[in-house]
Amino acid sequence: MSKFSSVLARLRPDNFTLSLLGTVILASLLPCRGQAATIAGAVTDLAIALLFFLHGAKLSREAILAGIGHWRLHLLVLACTFVLFPVIGLGFKAVPAGLLDPTIAAGLLYLCILPSTVQSSIAFTAIARGNVPAAICGASLSNILGVVLTPILAAVLLGAKGQGGDMLGAAGSIVVQLLVPFVAGHLLRPWIGGFVDRHKKVLTLVDRGSILLVVYTAFSAAVVEGLWRKMGAGDLATILVLDGALLALALGATNLIARRAGLSKADEITLVFCGSKKSLASGVPMAGLLFPAAVVGPMIVPLMLFHQIQLMVCAVLARRYADRPED
Repeated sequence: MSKFSSVLARLRPDNFTLSLLGTVILASLLPCRGQAATIAGAVTDLAIALLFFLHGAKLSREAILAGIGHWRLHLLVLACTFVLFPVIGLGFKAVPAGLLDPTIAAGLLYLCILPSTVQSSIAFTAIARGNVPAAICGASLSNILGVVLTPILAAVLLGAKGQGGDMLGAAGSIVVQLLVPFVAGHLLRPWIGGFVDRHKKVLTLVDRGSILLVVYTAFSAAVVEGLWRKMGAGDLATILVLDGALLALALGATNLIARRAGLSKADEITLVFCGSKKSLASGVPMAGLLFPAAVVGPMIVPLMLFHQIQLMVCAVLARRYADRPED
């Protein structure tokens, strides 16, 4: 009974996922419009900038130096994130419209071009007794490069043109809103790092609060444009199945690549968790800058569902790795 209960506990949606669901329901029932939407958008932009500033301040220089020597592992993580995933995503896009709704296919492809997560990749690597310094360095590098690579891939593979059709302006906005605060926070770490490390709950609140704000404003715009008239329960079920298949392919591929490359078990764990995950924290605000407001809602549905699936599956997988005999 205890083992079964433990499995159910790991598969149960976490509080943040339930908050995301509540936010979507709120936006569906009470979407913000007009001036309220403008104000909400401005507040959201500030919250996202603060989020990346705090993430930069949290990143330890020592952890970067400790993990940076594993260059072959980092290249494999980046290849899985920005080559393997997009190739799989193009497979979804190639499916005829009669078999897969083009909106769903576009959302799945957008999911595939995003950088890896940082916090959960490191957390699962630590639970599984993997190479934590390399995970910190690899996941952070993926996020930093994602600020540049994701807009490029979005333009090439999805024809993204940014808000108002200005892709160059959208890329510049991503750099200003995400990368500049991140770098500024990291440069200021010697002075504010101690405060950030002591108040991790504040970072969590900003992290989750900013994402919820983006989700609310994105879904509000989509609901006003008739999102739920275009996307039904059948579409959500299709996305769940395809998200699950995508994660299974990614986990299988990263495991196979690690073994073919002759990586140690600790490095294999790092590649599996950093190379198979996608960042909700980066993907949601980027979507708001890369795509028209009415498109952002349906575009991030696959990402939101993938977020929960990857947390549940990787929690079980991390425990299995952790239960292996000592190396």
